[in-house]
Amino acid sequence: MLRILPKSLRYANIKKFHTSGVSHRSLVTCTDKDGIREFALNDPKRRNALSMEMMDELLAGLTTGLDDRNIGCAVISSTGSVFSSGHNFKELAPEEGYDNHKKVFTKCADLMRAIHNAPVPIIAKVDGLAAAGGCQLVASCDIVVCTDRSSFSTPGANFGLFCSTPGIAISRTIPRNKALYMLFTGLPISAQEAYIAGLVSQVVPQNELDKKVNEICRSIISKSRNVLELGKQFYHKQILMDIETAYECGATVMADNLNLPDGQEGVRSFFDKRRPKWKK
Repeated sequence: MLRILPKSLRYANIKKFHTSGVSHRSLVTCTDKDGIREFALNDPKRRNALSMEMMDELLAGLTTGLDDRNIGCAVISSTGSVFSSGHNFKELAPEEGYDNHKKVFTKCADLMRAIHNAPVPIIAKVDGLAAAGGCQLVASCDIVVCTDRSSFSTPGANFGLFCSTPGIAISRTIPRNKALYMLFTGLPISAQEAYIAGLVSQVVPQNELDKKVNEICRSIISKSRNVLELGKQFYHKQILMDIETAYECGATVMADNLNLPDGQEGVRSFFDKRRPKWKK
């Protein structure tokens, strides 16, 4: 059960982690400000590794914490110099066994699907290295803004574990030859290379990261949440369709959109030459 505290909001009382009444250090902090919810990976000593514990906390926020209609978008950021180094290798040790290994990767898949299915746009705010599962997390987000010192890699094959699941997200974001370059070599690509390949939406100097992400978020939350939710859902559906089916379904979705209260309000505001008043 996730409880969000006012102002300096922080994950707490996730029942799974609080069976003994002992306080639990949050591995994902959560803050709300002016309609923007930010989840910060908060385990810098372990390079923000996507441990089961961290994935559980982030998954809880993405699946139960975004039903607040006052939230227009969400940001995933990090503390420390590494955005995320990927899975916690201690959980992948041979002695952990096949069943536990499968649970780790299944949990990760659940997390990526939660980003995909979230009702609001999810923005990755990257300052530093995003490797393996961390790169997968970035590639799964709707928009990615990174600093010019950031880098991205899928080095699993270096350690005998091919980055197959990170490759799912990456191959749906960047061209095949660049994805395979990353997966086969394990070599990192720079922020600029990631931008050219399409993994990253924008690259900015470190001192401009907060400003740029806030600018993007403010633009998003000025729109109707209901309309963006409809649009995000259809975007992900239509890219799996052939073009004839996509246009057929798209015509229906556009008509449905116009018949939403916010669709009608948007058109009226255009004719009235005023700002629209969206419903929550």
